Amino acid sequence: MGARVVVVGGGMAGLAAAHDLLRTRPDLDLVLLDGSDRPGGKARRVEVGGIGIDVGAESVLTSSTHAARLADELGLRERLVHPEPVAAALWTRGALHPMPAGTFMGVPGSSAALAGPLTDDEVARTAAPRVPAASEDDRSIADAVGATFGPAVVDRVVEPILGGVYAGRVEQLSVQAAMPALWPAVRDGAPLSTAVDALLPDPSDPPRPPRLIGLDGGITTLAEHLTAAITAAGGRILTGTLARELHRTPTGWRVVSGPTTDPVAHDADAVVLATPAAPTAWLLTEHSPDASRALAAIEHASMAVVALALPRTAATTALPGSGFLVPAVDGRAIKAATFITAKWAWAEREAARQDVILVRASMGRAGDVTTLQRDDGDLVRDAVADIGAALGRDLPDPVDAHVQRWGGGLPQYTVGHRDRIDRVRAAVADLPGLEVAGAAYDGVGIAAVLGTADQAVRGVLDALPATSDRTTATPTTTATATTAITTTEETR
Repeated sequence: MGARVVVVGGGMAGLAAAHDLLRTRPDLDLVLLDGSDRPGGKARRVEVGGIGIDVGAESVLTSSTHAARLADELGLRERLVHPEPVAAALWTRGALHPMPAGTFMGVPGSSAALAGPLTDDEVARTAAPRVPAASEDDRSIADAVGATFGPAVVDRVVEPILGGVYAGRVEQLSVQAAMPALWPAVRDGAPLSTAVDALLPDPSDPPRPPRLIGLDGGITTLAEHLTAAITAAGGRILTGTLARELHRTPTGWRVVSGPTTDPVAHDADAVVLATPAAPTAWLLTEHSPDASRALAAIEHASMAVVALALPRTAATTALPGSGFLVPAVDGRAIKAATFITAKWAWAEREAARQDVILVRASMGRAGDVTTLQRDDGDLVRDAVADIGAALGRDLPDPVDAHVQRWGGGLPQYTVGHRDRIDRVRAAVADLPGLEVAGAAYDGVGIAAVLGTADQAVRGVLDALPATSDRTTATPTTTATATTAITTTEETR
C-alpha cells in the first residue's frame, strides 16, 4: 500500500493538490477532508433563470501555467474561452466612464487617460507626481499612491479596482503584497509612473491575448472535473468533515475530524493544509505558535454576490461593456456589476433561450458591518436599483435572483502581510511532511491559489518515501467508499 496523504480543505487549492499528488504518485492512499457540503470552495455554480452561472470566482489569469496544465489534463482545453472584447467602466460621480488607459491596477503611467472619473484639477495633480522617500518598510497603497498622485487617483480609480479583487480598503492593503510589481519602486523611492510604464505593453507591440480566461459553462467546471479525477484515481473525498486537531506521530501526522464524542483519526505520512487562515492557525497552534499567530492576524472581508436574471426587455439598448466598478466614496450599495451575458458568449447563448439577461453585482467591503446584515430581498432590491441608476433607467423586477454570501471569504493583504507569510513558510519548512496552500499566501485569485497548491505538492513529494510496503489499513475512518464523494453522515 502506498504512502498516506491527507489534504485538509476542498477548495481549489486542496482539489488541485490532491489531483496532482495522485497523478504523480498513483500509489498514494489519499483522503481529502472538506468541512462544507460540496468540494470547490469559492468556485460555485447556481441556477438563475434556468441557467447555471458562477457566483464565486468566474475566471483565471491567462498567464497561469497551472490552470492551462490542469485544463489539458482534465480534457477541458476545448472549453477554454476568453471574455468578449468589451470594456469595463467606472461608475462614479453619477456617470459611467471608460476604465482609464495607461494604468496598472489604476496607478497611472506617464500617459494615463484619467479625464472623466477625475476633475481637471485632479488630473493636473497626477501630471506632477511626487516621489516619496525610499523606505524598506511596507506601506499602504493609499499612502504610497496618494502621496505620489494625490487622493483622487486612490479614491476614484485604484480603490474600486483593488476593492473588486480583495473587497479591501486601500488605506490598509499592502503595496508589497497586493501590488508586488510596484513594490521595488516604492521601496527605492523611484517614480511610480516610470515603474507603471515598464509594466505596460509597448503600443508598437502586437496585441496581447486577453488577460482572463474562463470555461464554457463557468469556471466551476474546473472544480467539478478535479473532483471527478480525484475519485477516479482512487482518492477519497469526505465532505461535511471538519478537521479539528493535528498531531505529530512517530511516523508522520494524525488529523482528527468529527465531533469530540466520536472522533475519527486519519494517520498520514504527509498533510496539506489547504484551509483558510483561521482554521490553519488553529491546527498549527501546538506545532508552531509563531506561524499560528501570523495566520491568526490575517483579517478577512465578507461579501455577497447577487445574481440576477432580468427580462430581456431590460436591455432595450446594448449593455455598455462587460460591467462596471464603483468607488466606495460614491456611497453606493454595490461595489461592482458584471453583465454576464455581455461578457461570456456561452452565457448569452443560454440566456437567449430563456429570454433573459444575466447580471451579477458584488457587495461588501472590509470593515463594512451593516450591508450584509440585510436580508436577501433587500440586497436584490439594492442591486437592481444601483444597476438601473448606472444605466440611466428603471429596471424591471428580476425573473429570478440568487444571493450568495461569502462570510469571511477574502483574506486581507494588509501592511506587513508579506512578512507574516514569510514567517509562516519558514515555520512550516521546519515541520517535515506538512505543507500549506490557499488564498492567504500569494494572491486571492485562482492562478495564485493553484501556484500554492503546486508548491505544496512538490514539498509533499520531496518528503514522502519513494515506495512503501505498508500492509496496514488506511487511516482510521468509517468511510468505505473509495471512488466516490462521501459525507460524514453517510459514513456513520
